[in-house]
Amino acid sequence: MPIKQQAKEALRKAKKHLARNTKVREDLKTLLKKIRKDIDSKKVAKDIDALVKQAQKTIDKAAQKGVIKKNTAARKLSRLIKYHKKGGSAVEKKEEKK
Repeated sequence: MPIKQQAKEALRKAKKHLARNTKVREDLKTLLKKIRKDIDSKKVAKDIDALVKQAQKTIDKAAQKGVIKKNTAARKLSRLIKYHKKGGSAVEKKEEKK
């Protein structure tokens, strides 16, 4: 346990940040799963477009706040857009070299 007052404050602050960051990560993960599921089930395009736009906003905010890194945010967004454009399960992984 911290002894000094500043260390106690830092510990409280770290716990708050951890809770907030965990919540943001979980919400982001849930949103991305929901979008992928909707894309696979061929839901209405307008609904999916709105969800993709919301995901883009959420990803950018998380990167801006430092919850996820900038390149991670770019990668997640890029893959989501690619998945959306290809229509879901049609996306295949790159073939490995023999």
